[in-house]
Amino acid sequence: MTIREILLKKIANREIVAGVIGLGYVGLPLAVEVAKAGFRTIGFDIKKEKVDSVNQGLSYIGDVAGSDLRMLVEKGMLAATTDFSEIGKVDFVVICTPTPLDAHRQPDISYVESAVKSIAEQLHEGMMVSLESTTYPGTTEELVKPILESSGLKCGEDFYLGFSPERVDPGNAVYNTKNIPKVVGGLGTDACELISAMYEAVLENKVFRASSPAVAEMSKILENSYRNVNIGLINEFAIFCNKIGIDIWEVIEAAKTKPFGFAPFYPGPGVGGHCIPVDPCYLNYKASTYDFRFLTIEASMEVNDRMPEYCVKRIGDMLNRRFRKSLNGSKILILGVAYKQDIDDCRESPAIHIIDALRAEGADTKFFDPNISRFLHHGKVYESEKELTAGLIQSVDAVVITTPTHSDVDYEFVRRHAKALFDTRNATKELADKSNIELL
Repeated sequence: MTIREILLKKIANREIVAGVIGLGYVGLPLAVEVAKAGFRTIGFDIKKEKVDSVNQGLSYIGDVAGSDLRMLVEKGMLAATTDFSEIGKVDFVVICTPTPLDAHRQPDISYVESAVKSIAEQLHEGMMVSLESTTYPGTTEELVKPILESSGLKCGEDFYLGFSPERVDPGNAVYNTKNIPKVVGGLGTDACELISAMYEAVLENKVFRASSPAVAEMSKILENSYRNVNIGLINEFAIFCNKIGIDIWEVIEAAKTKPFGFAPFYPGPGVGGHCIPVDPCYLNYKASTYDFRFLTIEASMEVNDRMPEYCVKRIGDMLNRRFRKSLNGSKILILGVAYKQDIDDCRESPAIHIIDALRAEGADTKFFDPNISRFLHHGKVYESEKELTAGLIQSVDAVVITTPTHSDVDYEFVRRHAKALFDTRNATKELADKSNIELL
């Protein structure tokens, strides 16, 4: 039998040992699904606290049920380690490491590079390697492949390499790791077939097989650039609608009655999370090497980046108009610092940028978030108010809704006790009395 045939048989018989490098929002849910599908799985992470939590069956990711994790650990189907020499025991390894931006907003792929070097040291014949970390087109072939081939093994003959973009949407009640369609681009037809077969054995949906890793890499950036551009467009509409006295939220409701040619996007205080504000920067980095600029994306990024500043101006205007009070010396309560509703992740959250801008204007800020008790920003720890009481709301000059929640906040209660309420997300749309509310 050929290596390809042996691996396909091992996949079908659940004899593959899987490894997942990076046990964060992408890696841990994936490791759990792979183990639940019957593959013994080893999770790798440089952070001992994450590894210890996994091995104790304690979930630190909202989308992973603690009961599932405990069951898999107790059955011996899932274990975690900081010892990367254990990679030598796996047949299929997925890289789910962070790909942040550096201080100059350039791609930082050092975590990916470190993971690939760890794999190269333990690479063996028949190993399948899938990169899921979002990156610029060409990374798999130009960066990952040469490092792995430094082991002396040849890609496409001795081992198989591909890219399959993560599409995790934390907090989504409908789509999760198991049922989101997968895209795989392999270096060679065998690599694409084998890596796709592994994902198909784990997930509910069929896999779209791209012709190359570069196509799969670009597809992820297109998805999030599409969202960035449309959010930028609707944010700019919101700014203009406010100037001319039109309710942007009603405009959207009217427009989305069209059954074709329009997909509704909603304005907000900016964009957050790891993907939407970051992925276009990866695209721009690659484009610059070809002396090309994505002008539409650059424009949308500029609009989205200035939304926190615009929100602060609107808050200042509201205080001045209603109470003849300036931001300097005002007390502001921020409701929600997560980058989206009902999650515990505040990476790149526009709410934090609003807090920064308010403090720069001399305002005294507090925040309440039922999902985030504290966060670290520029070396300082910010702690959430313990309870959203009437006394807390009445003690501030204005309340600002930056991130709504589905069930943890009673917005009628907030409205009733607030002197003024600025709603950036239309969370108060169902309330009858809006006399002290202003919408973005």
